[in-house]
Amino acid sequence: MPNILVTGSNGQLGSEINFLVNEIPSNNPLAVQAKNDKYFFTTKSELDISDAKSLENYIEQHKIDTIINTGAYTAVDKAEDDKINANNINHLAVKNIAQIVKEKNIRLVHISTDYVFDGTNFKPYTEDDITSPNSVYGQTKLDGENAMLSINPKNSIIIRTSWVYSSFGANFVKTMLRLGKEKDSLGVIFDQVGTPTYARDLARAILEIIPKLHHSEQTRHSELDSESKVQIYNYSNEGVLSWYDFAKEIMHMAKLECEIYPIETKEYPTPAKRPHYSLLNKSKIKNRFNIEIPFWKDSLDECLKIMGERK
Repeated sequence: MPNILVTGSNGQLGSEINFLVNEIPSNNPLAVQAKNDKYFFTTKSELDISDAKSLENYIEQHKIDTIINTGAYTAVDKAEDDKINANNINHLAVKNIAQIVKEKNIRLVHISTDYVFDGTNFKPYTEDDITSPNSVYGQTKLDGENAMLSINPKNSIIIRTSWVYSSFGANFVKTMLRLGKEKDSLGVIFDQVGTPTYARDLARAILEIIPKLHHSEQTRHSELDSESKVQIYNYSNEGVLSWYDFAKEIMHMAKLECEIYPIETKEYPTPAKRPHYSLLNKSKIKNRFNIEIPFWKDSLDECLKIMGERK
């Protein structure tokens, strides 16, 4: 029985993984797989992943053979003035995990971000495109990626994602629902383009991927030879839109009367610079792991129904 550690389990993605593992119907294929695994969900207060010794002790004590690292410093604007903490969590903690994973020959799925790119592309970013972060958050996440690539633990992957939302935690969807009930009109940025990621969809994908990382050494050295070095994959929902488009659809599905009008990024200055274009090419993850990715509207519809906001 695999022992799987999920860090950052009180965040959006960690919460969704926890929900799927414990709440999905027993006849669901994911449930069948999950029941054969033992999951350990930890928060920062329970396990500080930036403390290498504590992390190693926890892994040894619970005989962990797989880590899903969803733990991250995600306060993008706050990170501009809180570089030390952002670096500790997004970079140094990932370095700790990668070193221990390599020493103990266990598996790792690490979550990264579209913010490793500067957003100046004109076509969807592939995993091999040049990185150039515009923010402390993006730089520390890239530093974490690079530490992992340098240490190169076998059979470990990095998944970059974008615009994450969920029925758990704070996010854009919840903010729009709240403001849509409080205000008659709202300006939302139209010149930043990408794709939302429903955290439950990404959680499902990770649960599908995990068993495919549990192959024997003999198998891995043949058909899965690419996993002998850390691989990067992109994941978001399908489609392309702006934050303005996203907000309009939220109001439409929730039947809120708040009028949404488009504004430029320069009209809403923030401490951290956001990528203007962060569309991700998902061909690699779909082909490698044979997973289907839902269209963003379908996923938003599902999330709003779960929240009781779909009218």
